[in-house]
Amino acid sequence: MSHFDSRSAIRPPPDAPMVDIADYVVDYRIDSQEAFDTARYMLLDSLACAALAMDHAQCVQHLGPLVPGAELKGGARVPFTAFELDPAQAAYNIGVQIRWLDFNDTWLAAEWGHPSDNLGALLAVADYLGRMAEREGGQALTVKDVLGHAIKAHEIQGCYALKNSFNRVGLDHVILVRLASSAVATRMLGGGKDEVIAAVSHSWIDNGVLRTYRHAPNTGPRKSWAAGDACRRAVIHALNAMKGVVGYPSALSVPTWGFYDVAFQGKPFEFERPFGSYVMENILFKISFPAEFHAQTAVECAMRLHAQVKDRLDRIERIELETQQAGVRIIDKTGPLANYADRDHCLQYMVAVPLIFGRLTADDYADAVASDPRIDALRAKMAVRENPRFTADYYNPDKRYIGNAVQVFFTDGTATERVAVDYPIGHRKRRAEGIPVLMAKFEAAMRARLPAAHVDRLLALAAEPAELESLPITRYMALLAKAS
Repeated sequence: MSHFDSRSAIRPPPDAPMVDIADYVVDYRIDSQEAFDTARYMLLDSLACAALAMDHAQCVQHLGPLVPGAELKGGARVPFTAFELDPAQAAYNIGVQIRWLDFNDTWLAAEWGHPSDNLGALLAVADYLGRMAEREGGQALTVKDVLGHAIKAHEIQGCYALKNSFNRVGLDHVILVRLASSAVATRMLGGGKDEVIAAVSHSWIDNGVLRTYRHAPNTGPRKSWAAGDACRRAVIHALNAMKGVVGYPSALSVPTWGFYDVAFQGKPFEFERPFGSYVMENILFKISFPAEFHAQTAVECAMRLHAQVKDRLDRIERIELETQQAGVRIIDKTGPLANYADRDHCLQYMVAVPLIFGRLTADDYADAVASDPRIDALRAKMAVRENPRFTADYYNPDKRYIGNAVQVFFTDGTATERVAVDYPIGHRKRRAEGIPVLMAKFEAAMRARLPAAHVDRLLALAAEPAELESLPITRYMALLAKAS
């Protein structure tokens, strides 16, 4: 906490957490090959999510300029569209695409979140800067440059999430998307430490959005565009910082008026580790199922049980679900489910669908599937409880497991086996198993949206990491754009 008198006009030095971010973003050199390898797959996975989201009209209606006609020829491109926009609005568009289906990467700790949300800001700024540089005879950032910035954005968001729970004070995790993207986008624009600190201070002064849209009874689709909104705001902060706007050095710690006192119950932030490349190396990919991540292994359990229960659904007496404490807090939900956003954050719904159908896709959250009376009938028979071991393994920094278990009991006294899965296919410990599934997700999503020649080129680049990483980001974004 600050020791400065809040009545004094003497401007204090910047709060240490803001300085630490600036030092990391400006000075830190990433030397982890595993981080870069994982970041490449993160990029492919995020683009697959963006492409898949284009099948959903509610997502598409968010895309384009803020008002009709406000496009920017030669600006940042929005994948799978013909839009060229200013970098702030492009950041919103790309952020919405990546996040819409709740299918991109995930980080779980005291706070939850999706660090690849930051790609909305990073890709928009990189493409905007690259196209501008090329028009003036300069060079664009390479794909590897962008991956390096993404590693840093992941690290900032993820390290803050390890020990600081914003959800416990009612704030949504996209506050950390705005934080990380503000810092990294400012550096991408050419900012030094002073500019990064200024942008970060403005990000904290914004406070945070309420996460009520993620919880009953107010669950709604804002959760699908909240990260894009954070990306847009971050780019605005970065652009303003480069114009020389005044920063606020004790935005966190100043008594009464600072973030700690206003929004964080007077507590300073806690940190488990210094910034490095830990988060990207340990990121969780949501490969198989578009489901809130605390339920990923529960869905896998249900898939394994499908064959044993599909012909005995009317004879099920009860279903016992074991999950982590965080899963109980977030997705244990009873009663009517009003919309898509309600359903993809309901553990019971995400278990019922694969038990019945042997699948869980984005379309399974739509009204047409949700109206099947068997789903709510099974939900009513489910009992959810915390398994203390799952909770302990969830918080263990050497494990970061997301365990769930499912067992089905029948009216004749028999039961299925108890199926438990400690960590999903997207976990670091299952990379070898998961990457082929991720690549299949990427190829299918690209083939549904882009010309065959573009997809073939994207797949060839994915198979040649050195060639991909050396490619100017502008050429990569051109492969993703739809001709106008």
